[in-house]
Amino acid sequence: MSERFDCHYCRDPLHGKKYVQKEGRHCCVKCFEKFCANTCAECRKPIGADSKELHFKNRYWHDTCFKCFKCYTSLVNEPFTLKENNKVWCSQCTTLQDAPRCKACLKPIVAGDQNVEYKKTVWHKECFTCSQCKQVIGTGSFFPKGDDVYCVSCHEHKFAKLCVKCKNPIASGGVSYQDQPWHSECFVCTTCKKQLGGQRFTAVEDEFYCVDCYKKFVAKKCSGCNNPITGFGKGSSVVSYEGQSWHDYCFNCKKCSHPLANKRFVCQNEQIYCPDCAKKL
Repeated sequence: MSERFDCHYCRDPLHGKKYVQKEGRHCCVKCFEKFCANTCAECRKPIGADSKELHFKNRYWHDTCFKCFKCYTSLVNEPFTLKENNKVWCSQCTTLQDAPRCKACLKPIVAGDQNVEYKKTVWHKECFTCSQCKQVIGTGSFFPKGDDVYCVSCHEHKFAKLCVKCKNPIASGGVSYQDQPWHSECFVCTTCKKQLGGQRFTAVEDEFYCVDCYKKFVAKKCSGCNNPITGFGKGSSVVSYEGQSWHDYCFNCKKCSHPLANKRFVCQNEQIYCPDCAKKL
């Protein structure tokens, strides 16, 4: 009598039938799929004895189920990445998925793409355009304004102040005088054309003069010392009488030299005297 050769689980005889040996036990194909087969991580069905099985990190797949989750390309004998939820990705889809996204077109920026980055935001170079004229800024100069960016030309016309003198936009810097904006190169001395930004100057009837030119060409001459009367430093107070002007410290009695600014005086023969000295003439 021959020895019995039965399925370990259902005890059906296996002589002349297809069977599977698993961990030293013999079982029929039906019982193998029911009790022993690994479950495919993709389709969740048993991987039968007639199927090709792939495994990675204690996970199992039918060879026909081992495809990229994104593009469905077969990954048998291909590089892959296992991501969340036991999904496998091909190398190309992994690169695209993990790549930063362009703020404008929302498409991935992959290695080799020219891009522009500003404040942790990134664009394709050709997507980085002016919010006003829509021209590509690329790696050129630009001005941010809220969530928008502007090329130099559009920013000047849309936001920049206009110079009082030349009426052109002031892109950067400039000078402010009496709440009016000027280009630094436009705010100059009327006579010598020296730039006055950060320098002492005097305004006379909407014209500006540096200290030297004001003294030389504009300031009145003191009838006492014959030097210019300016608003710079000592001599800022002026005494005027019948078309003549004096520094306040030069307006003294011709005879006794007593200061007469803001005091009574007598003018005789174009000379200034205190009342007491005038009586003695």
